[in-house]
Amino acid sequence: MEEVRKSLDTISKLSDADWEIFSSKLKKYEIKKGDAILKAGNVERYLSFIIEGSARIYIPKIENDVTVGFVFENEFVSSYASFLNREPSIFQIDAMSAVVVWRLTYADLQDIYKETVDGNSIGRVTAETLFLAKSKREASLLTQSAEERYLNLFRERPNLIKEIPLKYIASYIGVTPQALSRIRKRIT
Repeated sequence: MEEVRKSLDTISKLSDADWEIFSSKLKKYEIKKGDAILKAGNVERYLSFIIEGSARIYIPKIENDVTVGFVFENEFVSSYASFLNREPSIFQIDAMSAVVVWRLTYADLQDIYKETVDGNSIGRVTAETLFLAKSKREASLLTQSAEERYLNLFRERPNLIKEIPLKYIASYIGVTPQALSRIRKRIT
């Protein structure tokens, strides 16, 4: 649970009283490799913080899934729009390895916002961070070549090359695995 506090403290230093409220709401879950953390079509009930493992966020398709993101240790994972709107998610989130998370329900998060001094500011900064990451990804898909997206991805997230199958990386940058293979040959 200390991982969660350290991460939150980078946003806003929590008082012991606020941490007591926040930590009392957290529940620990373990998810097996390959299992769904969230199935597409279900309402996201949790905001989760990964303390071990990694996950892939994608839109399931009949022929080729569309990968929209990867989440690693010490990061939050959620189908955030579904979580906020209480509507079915178009995204699926799968554990790429065994995953251990601390989770909050929507109701628990609302209680934290009401009962703590820093809960709202942490929520705002976290939401802003998610928004900026989403905006950056959208802009890269519209303005950069697949090769530029690939190079930027590994400049910013070098752990991807070790942990993520190339077919998911290809999907994430918007190309086929064969096109990614050609890109990798060109740049090495």
